[in-house]
Amino acid sequence: MIFKKLKNKYATIIIILSILLIFCIGLFATIGTANIKVADTFKIIFSRFPYIGDMIDVSGISDSYKTIILNIRLPRVLLGVLVGASLASAGTAFQGMFKNPMADPYVIGISSGAALGASIAIISGIEINFLGISSTSLFAFLGSIITVFTVYFISKVKGKVPATTLLLSGIALGQFFTAIMSFLMVLYTKDMEKIIFWTLGSFSGKGWEPLIRITIPTTISIIFLNFFARDLNIILTGEESARSLGVEVEKVKIYILILSSFMTSMVVSVSGIIGFVGLIIPHIVRLMVGPDHRILMPASALVGGIFMIFTDTIARTIISPTEIPVGIITALFGGPFFIYLLRKKKREI
Repeated sequence: MIFKKLKNKYATIIIILSILLIFCIGLFATIGTANIKVADTFKIIFSRFPYIGDMIDVSGISDSYKTIILNIRLPRVLLGVLVGASLASAGTAFQGMFKNPMADPYVIGISSGAALGASIAIISGIEINFLGISSTSLFAFLGSIITVFTVYFISKVKGKVPATTLLLSGIALGQFFTAIMSFLMVLYTKDMEKIIFWTLGSFSGKGWEPLIRITIPTTISIIFLNFFARDLNIILTGEESARSLGVEVEKVKIYILILSSFMTSMVVSVSGIIGFVGLIIPHIVRLMVGPDHRILMPASALVGGIFMIFTDTIARTIISPTEIPVGIITALFGGPFFIYLLRKKKREI
């Protein structure tokens, strides 16, 4: 009876957050320089849906508005949802795996590897178009993946990967890659502005192509990551206790590491480095729904998507027509919250 009530409560929370996300997609796709009504935005979007599209009359809406919504704002908003959901999911998984409230998707050096890869692509001026992927995105993705594998092999001891060793290896390698990137920026000052702008993260001018490219792999990663929610709950009680309850701790850690790192690498390659989303969203959602990863992980993904498109809307409209990199806005929200976490942790100690 209690389990059934709990299940119903979880389902209700997810349904409410899903409805809120859909509403926010329509709302934030409306906001911009061109003054388009919310109702018209939803009409334009739903007119593209099979079956119901034929029942929606969009003849009274300007073609320019349709182009703005369908080709500029909607893909940008949907990409923001995907990036926010991926970072929040990875952050939730890493905080559970490392048992560290300060962990985020970049904690094992993924962002530094991506930034170094992107810097090399920008400085070298290499023009590669591999399956529609730009050289900067490709090098950023490869930099992230190489970092993850390097950290993993450095941390592996007798077939096991201690969480603390993984964490410290990631921090050390991340600092090393950051130093190399800084050195390259000093040598190639003419490219410094491009590199800095990329590292601050942006969805500007992305269109449908990057969204289509990363949707399937990142969505699958988020879904599979949720399958380990129960194992994460048990691991939080202690690894020895988890083993005694039948959880294959090392395998679970490897799967979580692969899935989280892969989807973080995918989204970073198209959006740049957007900080604090994977750090603060799991904490905010934990305050809302509790520590159970079975609800925490899907709820974090939904709230992460909402938070990302909210901050991106601020980034592109606050000093319109000039855009601020979205990473600056997330940092303005995340910085004070991070200080709050540090203060709270200090009181606990």
